[in-house]
Amino acid sequence: MRVTVAAAALASFALTAPQASAVESVPAAGGVRISAAADDATRAVAQAQPAAAAATANLCGAGYELTFAEQLPDSRRFGTLFLYRKGSSASCAVFDNNLGTAKYMKLKLCETKSRPAGTPRVCSTDEGTFSQYAGPVRVNDVCGEVTAILKQDGIAIIDRVRLVPPCK
Repeated sequence: MRVTVAAAALASFALTAPQASAVESVPAAGGVRISAAADDATRAVAQAQPAAAAATANLCGAGYELTFAEQLPDSRRFGTLFLYRKGSSASCAVFDNNLGTAKYMKLKLCETKSRPAGTPRVCSTDEGTFSQYAGPVRVNDVCGEVTAILKQDGIAIIDRVRLVPPCK
Protein backbone atom coordinates (compact mmCIF):
# COMPACT_ATOMS: atom_id res chain seq x y z
CA MET A 1 0.00 0.00 0.00
CA ARG A 2 2.77 2.47 0.94
CA VAL A 3 4.63 1.68 -2.28
CA THR A 4 1.50 2.44 -4.32
CA VAL A 5 0.91 5.74 -2.50
CA ALA A 6 4.57 6.71 -2.81
CA ALA A 7 4.59 5.86 -6.51
CA ALA A 8 1.41 7.88 -7.07
CA ALA A 9 2.85 10.84 -5.19
CA LEU A 10 6.10 10.65 -7.16
CA ALA A 11 4.20 10.41 -10.47
CA SER A 12 2.02 13.36 -9.46
CA PHE A 13 5.11 15.43 -8.60
CA ALA A 14 6.79 14.52 -11.88
CA LEU A 15 3.76 15.67 -13.86
CA THR A 16 3.14 18.88 -11.96
CA ALA A 17 6.63 20.17 -11.21
CA PRO A 18 7.66 20.85 -14.84
CA GLN A 19 4.35 22.58 -15.51
CA ALA A 20 5.02 25.21 -12.87
CA SER A 21 8.42 26.08 -14.36
CA ALA A 22 6.96 26.22 -17.87
CA VAL A 23 4.44 28.86 -16.81
CA GLU A 24 7.32 31.07 -15.67
CA SER A 25 9.57 30.51 -18.67
CA VAL A 26 7.56 29.95 -21.87
CA PRO A 27 9.31 30.15 -24.32
CA ALA A 28 12.60 30.47 -22.39
CA ALA A 29 15.22 27.73 -22.55
CA GLY A 30 14.15 26.35 -19.13
CA GLY A 31 10.57 25.80 -20.30
CA VAL A 32 9.08 24.78 -23.60
CA ARG A 33 11.50 25.32 -26.44
CA ILE A 34 9.63 26.82 -29.38
CA SER A 35 11.10 26.35 -32.84
CA ALA A 36 12.00 29.45 -34.84
CA ALA A 37 9.82 27.89 -37.57
CA ALA A 38 6.70 27.90 -35.33
CA ASP A 39 3.91 30.19 -36.52
CA ASP A 40 2.13 32.87 -34.46
CA ALA A 41 -0.87 30.60 -33.83
CA THR A 42 1.43 27.96 -32.29
CA ARG A 43 3.06 30.57 -30.07
CA ALA A 44 -0.39 31.77 -28.98
CA VAL A 45 -1.46 28.22 -28.02
CA ALA A 46 1.75 27.75 -26.00
CA GLN A 47 1.15 31.06 -24.21
CA ALA A 48 -2.53 30.27 -23.53
CA GLN A 49 -1.85 26.67 -22.39
CA PRO A 50 1.64 26.73 -20.84
CA ALA A 51 1.02 23.77 -18.51
CA ALA A 52 -0.21 21.56 -21.38
CA ALA A 53 2.66 22.66 -23.64
CA ALA A 54 5.18 21.86 -20.89
CA ALA A 55 3.61 18.50 -20.02
CA THR A 56 3.48 17.36 -23.65
CA ALA A 57 7.06 18.55 -24.24
CA ASN A 58 8.18 16.45 -21.26
CA LEU A 59 6.41 13.42 -22.73
CA CYS A 60 8.38 13.78 -25.97
CA GLY A 61 11.66 14.09 -24.10
CA ALA A 62 14.86 16.09 -24.18
CA GLY A 63 15.91 17.96 -27.28
CA TYR A 64 12.46 18.42 -28.85
CA GLU A 65 11.17 21.86 -29.86
CA LEU A 66 7.52 22.80 -30.31
CA THR A 67 6.94 23.33 -34.02
CA PHE A 68 3.15 23.34 -34.17
CA ALA A 69 0.14 23.44 -31.85
CA GLU A 70 -3.48 23.50 -32.96
CA GLN A 71 -6.77 23.67 -31.10
CA LEU A 72 -9.14 21.08 -32.54
CA PRO A 73 -11.60 21.01 -34.13
CA ASP A 74 -11.54 24.83 -33.87
CA SER A 75 -11.70 27.45 -31.11
CA ARG A 76 -14.08 25.15 -29.15
CA ARG A 77 -10.86 23.24 -28.27
CA PHE A 78 -12.09 19.69 -27.65
CA GLY A 79 -8.46 18.68 -28.07
CA THR A 80 -5.06 20.23 -28.75
CA LEU A 81 -2.50 18.70 -31.08
CA PHE A 82 1.13 19.35 -30.17
CA LEU A 83 3.92 18.56 -32.65
CA TYR A 84 7.58 18.60 -31.71
CA ARG A 85 10.79 18.19 -33.69
CA LYS A 86 14.23 17.03 -32.62
CA GLY A 87 16.80 18.70 -34.84
CA SER A 88 16.68 17.28 -38.33
CA SER A 89 16.08 13.69 -37.28
CA ALA A 90 12.75 13.05 -35.54
CA SER A 91 9.17 14.16 -34.88
CA CYS A 92 6.97 13.59 -31.84
CA ALA A 93 3.24 14.20 -31.41
CA VAL A 94 0.91 14.35 -28.40
CA PHE A 95 -2.87 14.84 -28.64
CA ASP A 96 -4.30 16.49 -25.51
CA ASN A 97 -7.90 15.65 -24.50
CA ASN A 98 -9.48 18.91 -23.31
CA LEU A 99 -12.96 17.52 -22.54
CA GLY A 100 -12.21 16.34 -19.01
CA THR A 101 -13.69 12.86 -19.51
CA ALA A 102 -12.35 9.69 -21.06
CA LYS A 103 -12.88 9.51 -24.83
CA TYR A 104 -11.72 7.26 -27.64
CA MET A 105 -8.60 8.86 -29.11
CA LYS A 106 -6.25 7.85 -31.87
CA LEU A 107 -2.94 9.52 -32.66
CA LYS A 108 -0.88 8.23 -35.58
CA LEU A 109 2.40 9.66 -36.85
CA CYS A 110 3.88 8.26 -40.08
CA GLU A 111 7.15 8.81 -41.87
CA THR A 112 6.83 10.50 -45.24
CA LYS A 113 10.42 10.06 -46.43
CA SER A 114 11.08 7.89 -49.47
CA ARG A 115 11.32 4.16 -48.89
CA PRO A 116 12.36 1.33 -51.21
CA ALA A 117 9.55 -0.08 -53.36
CA GLY A 118 7.45 -2.60 -51.47
CA THR A 119 8.61 -1.36 -48.07
CA PRO A 120 5.70 -0.32 -45.84
CA ARG A 121 5.58 3.18 -44.42
CA VAL A 122 6.75 3.36 -40.79
CA CYS A 123 4.05 4.63 -38.41
CA SER A 124 3.70 4.97 -34.66
CA THR A 125 0.17 4.81 -33.22
CA ASP A 126 -1.42 5.25 -29.81
CA GLU A 127 -5.14 4.62 -29.52
CA GLY A 128 -7.62 3.79 -26.83
CA THR A 129 -9.87 5.48 -24.31
CA PHE A 130 -7.94 8.29 -22.62
CA SER A 131 -8.95 11.02 -20.20
CA GLN A 132 -5.78 13.10 -20.63
CA TYR A 133 -3.88 12.49 -23.87
CA ALA A 134 -2.87 10.10 -26.64
CA GLY A 135 0.83 9.71 -27.34
CA PRO A 136 3.56 10.44 -27.38
CA VAL A 137 4.21 8.91 -30.79
CA ARG A 138 7.55 9.35 -32.56
CA VAL A 139 9.06 8.73 -35.99
CA ASN A 140 12.52 9.31 -37.45
CA ASP A 141 11.33 11.86 -39.99
CA VAL A 142 10.93 15.61 -39.51
CA CYS A 143 8.16 15.77 -42.12
CA GLY A 144 5.82 13.12 -40.78
CA GLU A 145 2.08 12.92 -41.40
CA VAL A 146 -0.08 13.06 -38.27
CA THR A 147 -3.66 11.85 -37.77
CA ALA A 148 -5.64 12.88 -34.67
CA ILE A 149 -9.10 11.42 -34.00
CA LEU A 150 -11.33 11.96 -30.97
CA LYS A 151 -14.76 10.34 -30.73
CA GLN A 152 -17.75 11.06 -28.56
CA ASP A 153 -20.58 8.53 -28.51
CA GLY A 154 -18.99 6.74 -31.48
CA ILE A 155 -18.91 9.88 -33.65
CA ALA A 156 -15.65 11.57 -34.61
CA ILE A 157 -15.76 15.12 -33.30
CA ILE A 158 -12.12 15.56 -34.31
CA ASP A 159 -10.63 13.94 -37.42
CA ARG A 160 -7.49 15.84 -38.46
CA VAL A 161 -4.78 14.72 -40.88
CA ARG A 162 -1.83 16.98 -41.70
CA LEU A 163 1.90 17.11 -42.34
CA VAL A 164 4.16 18.09 -39.46
CA PRO A 165 4.73 21.83 -40.12
CA PRO A 166 6.53 23.56 -41.67
CA CYS A 167 6.71 20.69 -44.19
CA LYS A 168 4.44 20.82 -47.22
